[in-house]
Amino acid sequence: MRNDERALRRGLTLGAAFREFLRHPSPWLIGLTLIAALVGRILVGDWQLTDALVPAAMLAVFPVFEWIVHVTVLHWRPRQLGPIAIDSELARKHREHHVDPRDIPLIFIPTKTLSVLVVVLIALGVFAFPRLGLGLTFLLTITILGLGYEWTHYLIHTDYKPKRSLYRAVWRNHRHHHYKNEHYWFTVTTSGTADRLFGTHPDPAATESSPTARHLHAS
Repeated sequence: MRNDERALRRGLTLGAAFREFLRHPSPWLIGLTLIAALVGRILVGDWQLTDALVPAAMLAVFPVFEWIVHVTVLHWRPRQLGPIAIDSELARKHREHHVDPRDIPLIFIPTKTLSVLVVVLIALGVFAFPRLGLGLTFLLTITILGLGYEWTHYLIHTDYKPKRSLYRAVWRNHRHHHYKNEHYWFTVTTSGTADRLFGTHPDPAATESSPTARHLHAS
């Protein structure tokens, strides 16, 4: 049995899960970006009302953003454009993640893709906003949301048992996606939010189990 499988065995405590979480590069890369954004935001100052409105708006739309990325990017069906294969690292790794949902490294955003994404987000924060302070507020918020996503997604795929009703609902929602039917339940950090909006939150008892939940796009 591999080390990552041993870390997921029954009886896993929250502390042990967190220690394993910190062994992977994604939380550190996002966390260091978060700290840099926080320090920069404090140094820049220039606090205005929009510094409260932007995080509120981002938090509200995050489930929709998460749903769209999951459906259109992670569940991308590989295509061929002449000799060129159109298939991102995110899509490839996500297919592997569905094959083995308990493989810990596959739970996290791939390091290469995440590194590019961090650079893009920093560039957006510095250049895409009318003032630097607001851009740093955006960067701070998106890294908090990203770190929350990575932790929630990781924890769902461990054997840590939900103790609170809110997390239990989130846990069950994502487990249905992996072990019941991959065509539904696309949100990860919330349960039944964007899925209800887009019609992908059916009654599990009335939904057929998919033979391709482990092997996306298989015939």
